[in-house]
Amino acid sequence: MTTQVFDFTGARGHRLSGRLDLPDGPVLAYALFAHCFTCTKNSLAATHVSRALNGRGIAVLRFDFSGLGQSEGAFADSTFTGDVADLIEAARAMVAADIAPQLLIGHSLGGAAVLAAAPELESLKAVATIGAPFDVSHVTHQFADALPAILAEGEAQVTLGGRPFTVRRAFVDDLAGHRLAERIHALRRPLLVMHAPLDETVGVDNAQQIFLAARHPKSYVSLDSADHLLTRSVDSEYAAEVIAAWASRYLIPAPEQAAPDAEAAHTVIVEETGAGQFQAEVRVGRTHFLADEPVEVGGLGSGPSPFELVSAGLGACTAMTLRMYAERKGLPLGTVSVAVAHKRAPEAEKPERFERVVSLGGDLAPDQIERLMQIADRCPVHRLLEPGAEIRTRLAPPPAPPGQDGHFDAMGEVCGEAV
Repeated sequence: MTTQVFDFTGARGHRLSGRLDLPDGPVLAYALFAHCFTCTKNSLAATHVSRALNGRGIAVLRFDFSGLGQSEGAFADSTFTGDVADLIEAARAMVAADIAPQLLIGHSLGGAAVLAAAPELESLKAVATIGAPFDVSHVTHQFADALPAILAEGEAQVTLGGRPFTVRRAFVDDLAGHRLAERIHALRRPLLVMHAPLDETVGVDNAQQIFLAARHPKSYVSLDSADHLLTRSVDSEYAAEVIAAWASRYLIPAPEQAAPDAEAAHTVIVEETGAGQFQAEVRVGRTHFLADEPVEVGGLGSGPSPFELVSAGLGACTAMTLRMYAERKGLPLGTVSVAVAHKRAPEAEKPERFERVVSLGGDLAPDQIERLMQIADRCPVHRLLEPGAEIRTRLAPPPAPPGQDGHFDAMGEVCGEAV
C-alpha cells in the first residue's frame, strides 16, 4: 500500500487534508471514507477499512472534515450540512482527478453523512455504514449535559473523546432539520449496514430504522461485542474485511467481463492481483475470492493457501457426497461437518497426507454411520487424490466444450451405489 497527499477545497473554501491509499497492484475501483464525529482520517476504522480494500485492489480517499485533523477551518463553525457538502466536494475532486468514487463508506455521523450525500453522486455503485445514526440529532446525546447552555447562550465547551470542543447552537439547530428516511429510500444503490448490538453511543435500533428505510439490495452485519469507535483492532479489522468482501461484488468487474474468453461455466481462473507477493484472485463463474499465503511465509494472509484450497475441495466434496447419498437412501442425517488438515510425512510411501474428521448429525443407527463413512472414502475428490492425478499443462488453452459437470456425475455414481 502506498499513500499520496490528496488535499482539496471544501464547500466553504477551506483546504481539507486528504490521503489517497493505493493498492500495490492495479487499481480496480475507488472508494471514499467519511470518519466519525470529532474523529480524523487516521481513526482505526478509516485506516483498517482502507488497508483491507487496498488488498482487493480498491483505492481509498480518507480526509479530515473541516476543523478536524489537518484540515483548515474551526470545528465550532461546523454543521452536519457543511460536512455533507464537504463530502460531496471530496467526491467531485476525485471525479476531476479521473478517480470517481464508486464506493462510499461512513462511520458514525460520517455514516449519516454518506447516506445524505450518496443520492447526489452519480458515480457511486455501493454504500456502507458503520454505527450510523438514523436520527442525526442523536449526536447531541454525547453532550447532553451541555445542551441547555448551548441553547441558552449560543455555545458551550464540551469534552468529546477526552478532547475539548466548542459546540454552537447553529450545529444543534442544523441537526434538527435533517431527516434521512427519504434520502435512504431514494439511495438506489446496494447498502451495507453494520452495527454493534451493544453500541452504547448509537443504539442498534438506528441500524434497524436505516435498514427498513432502504430498498433492496441491502445487507446487515452485526459487529457483535464491538464498541462504537471500533477501538479494538480485532473489531475494526473484521468490519474492514466484511466491507471489502461485500463491496467486491459490486465494484470488481464480473467474471464474464473480466475474462470474456472463459466461457466454460466450471473453468477456474486464477490471476495475480499485484498486491503482496502471492495474492491471487480466484474466479469460478460468478464467484470470486482471494488465495494467498500466510504472513509468516511472505504472504498477506488475505485468503486460503493452495493446500488449504485442496483441503477445502476434499471437505466440501465429502459433505456434498454424504448429503446426496443420505437423501437418496432416506437416512436421517443431520448437519455434516468435515475438518481437513494437510500434512507432510516425508518418510511415508505417500508423503502428502490429508487428515479428515467427519462429524455426522442426526439419529443414525450404527450400521448407517458405518455405511456413510464408507461413502466418505468414495467421494470424487477423495478418489482423485488417493492415487494421484495426471496434470497436463498447455499454453493458453481454448475454452472447454460445454457439457455436464463430471464431478457432479461422479458423486451421483457413488450415491447410486455404482461403485
